[in-house]
Amino acid sequence: MFAVLVLVVVCSSSRNMFSPVSAVRGNAVILSSLDSTMPFNYYGLLTVKYLQSMGYSVTTLKNQQVTLDLITSGLNNYNVIIWRTDDYTYAHRMFWYVGQFANQATLAKYSADVSSNLIDLHAGVLGISLGFFQEYLTSQSLRNVKLIILLSSDSNSIAPIMLNAGATAVIYCMGQISLQFGQVDDLAAQVVAYLAQGNSVLNSVWTTISPYLSNQTPEDPLDSTYAPPFWYVGNGNLTLT
Repeated sequence: MFAVLVLVVVCSSSRNMFSPVSAVRGNAVILSSLDSTMPFNYYGLLTVKYLQSMGYSVTTLKNQQVTLDLITSGLNNYNVIIWRTDDYTYAHRMFWYVGQFANQATLAKYSADVSSNLIDLHAGVLGISLGFFQEYLTSQSLRNVKLIILLSSDSNSIAPIMLNAGATAVIYCMGQISLQFGQVDDLAAQVVAYLAQGNSVLNSVWTTISPYLSNQTPEDPLDSTYAPPFWYVGNGNLTLT
């Protein structure tokens, strides 16, 4: 009888987490710039459900749907942003994949940035440099954004720019990561799950990474010294519920 009672409680708790609340709390967007080669898949579905359970209307944009115009002028339309991308180096300069292909209209509009090497055209999709973020994400341009989660190598470089542009908190990755095996996506989904339970950004990030740091969680089979690369800047007391 005890086992049946526990099962009922667990099932009830799971239903509550995944059931969207009646009132819309805000808008969230998931940007998956490299989804055609490294899809979000299962963890993406989980992340969407967690966001919806908090009352957020969720938009998912993939590959070419992630555009320069969105980065320069559309991010402030969202309260929560999750961006899955990666960086690369060309001519000794670091760029982040946008997702959009080059076209005549876009190149004409951003011709000065192409000439200044703030936009790169050599990766198959458009890439943008740190200077591009600094030029367009100016003070208060992200004033409506509560939380940004950057799932990308070296996104610790971008995070302070987004914070100075008005975002309340930014979770980022330090150093090189890989979206290929799904582990970073798994960790990100865990962070959002803890946020959906009413935890703060600080507590959600720390609760996710601390088991790895104290050897309570199985190590990455591809890297026995693995430690999650997540941390944040901004208001650690921020909650999304």
